[in-house]
Amino acid sequence: MLHALAHRSHFPTVSTEGLLYLNGVPIVAQQFRRVCAYVEQEDALIGSLTVSETLDFAARLSTPSTSRTERLTRIKTLLAAFGLSDLANDLIGTAMKKGVSGGQKRRVSVAAQLVTGPRLLFLDEPTSGLDSAAAFEVISFLKSVAQKYRVGCPQTRRPKDVLTTQQLIVVASIHQPATSTFMMCDRLLLLCQGRTAYNGPVDRIAGHFHASGLPIPPMMNPAEYVLDFVNTDFAQTKEDVEQQLGEVTSSWHPSDQKKVTDGELSDELVRNSMGVEIIVDTIYASQPSVMSLTASLVHRAFLKSYRDVVVYGIRVAMYLGLALLMGTVWLRLEPTQSNIPAFVSAIFFGGAFMSFMAVAYIPAFLEDFNTFRVERANGLYGPTPFLVANFLVSVPYLFCITLVFSLVEYWLSNFRPAADGFFTWVMWLFLDLVAAESLVVLVTSLVPIFVVALAGTAFANGLWMCVGGSLRPVDGLNPFWRYVFHYIDYQSYVFQGMMHNEFNQRNFTCRPLAEGQCECAYDTTLKSECLIKGDVVPASYGLGDAPATYSVFVMVAIIFAYRLLAWVILVWKRD
Repeated sequence: MLHALAHRSHFPTVSTEGLLYLNGVPIVAQQFRRVCAYVEQEDALIGSLTVSETLDFAARLSTPSTSRTERLTRIKTLLAAFGLSDLANDLIGTAMKKGVSGGQKRRVSVAAQLVTGPRLLFLDEPTSGLDSAAAFEVISFLKSVAQKYRVGCPQTRRPKDVLTTQQLIVVASIHQPATSTFMMCDRLLLLCQGRTAYNGPVDRIAGHFHASGLPIPPMMNPAEYVLDFVNTDFAQTKEDVEQQLGEVTSSWHPSDQKKVTDGELSDELVRNSMGVEIIVDTIYASQPSVMSLTASLVHRAFLKSYRDVVVYGIRVAMYLGLALLMGTVWLRLEPTQSNIPAFVSAIFFGGAFMSFMAVAYIPAFLEDFNTFRVERANGLYGPTPFLVANFLVSVPYLFCITLVFSLVEYWLSNFRPAADGFFTWVMWLFLDLVAAESLVVLVTSLVPIFVVALAGTAFANGLWMCVGGSLRPVDGLNPFWRYVFHYIDYQSYVFQGMMHNEFNQRNFTCRPLAEGQCECAYDTTLKSECLIKGDVVPASYGLGDAPATYSVFVMVAIIFAYRLLAWVILVWKRD
């Protein structure tokens, strides 16, 4: 119901119809989202940011014309109102480092929405997962802020003195609240199978049920009583459900409270007596430019990238360990024909396994995706700045990973000892990692569920390994796998580029025989010198002689295609 009221996404099989008015003026859902905020049941916070940074980025993404001084003043005011001033520099908390408590996170989530200057605030179970003390803490702070809330939105055409006269309208769903939490609410809408059981002030609920012949027992939590009254989950038969619905209807429709509520909902009273008006001009306020949004998102992502070791820190350590493993397994290979298979397997393993382990990025991207989903639903930004910022922050880290890995593994394994060979290897491995991470972004955007994204990415990488031309020569692939998948396999171009880089400018010694003779495993023009010209090795795998610039262009095109498809998916999945 809250999703429908806040005009957020709902189940694909559910459709809503009706008219939307703001102060009696018809508006569309997109305009309505500009004046409201929605805090979902699950906190969508970035754990590696501090409490004050979380509010600061929320403000920067929503109010572009706010000066830094004004923005910090609003943040300081909200931190004080929610009792978070002492926690301003504390981290929200990550899997590796404990942060603020659950109740404090809920307060941060609400404050992060209030800093954007909404007129309506929707809360989906703000006390979910909290004990009674923490639930009371959250609701009491929320009520205090709602009563004292002073809106100062610099985006509007209205003068600021006009904007500082409004209170905040809060609509929340809450299950099984304690008595103290329940009594802090102003009005209650109680539903049973979509039918109204009560709609009015909370302090009148006891009198209503008493007048209906259903008095609340002494010493009993009123919230517990009314929820038991409307709960049909444990009815044994359909007849029991209908009987209970009949009790709900018969207790509400003839009641005096229904007559009072119906009168309060008349247009004249809503406009003249309730005294709550939402300034419509705010829906025409300016929004940050794409460049401004991208810059803020890049800044936020950069803070996360170096503070949260799960993002890239663990991957750097993992790839460094892998480099030591490979370098010691393929230790100082001599350029002999017996070591040619070892060089080929080292090239394959270095490229394929490096790209396969990009799945380690899925948890970090899922956190970013969940934050994006919530902020996008609140109208802050769309897929373009999100994906651009994600790409810009990832590139330098992936290059560092590539360089660290190559500095250790390349020389330990004794690949072609030349500067151009080393930097060409780095180039191919870097493109490999960028493509692999782009694939992770694509799959996870399509199915933002950890296990499914992990399985999908692993399957795709397994497919690319099979048809890349390393485990079976390209000429040996049947037409389906070759023409449908091989030519769009980024690993195939990495393998091809690394093979040409290693073998085309290097010779390998044949196996010596008696009397100055030798046995060469490949037909070579240098057999008289007991040498194998290295370029015959890529040819034996069916790898063509296409120039490296062509393969680089294809790799860049594949990376762009992955990112573009991710953008299309996010646009398609728009709330």
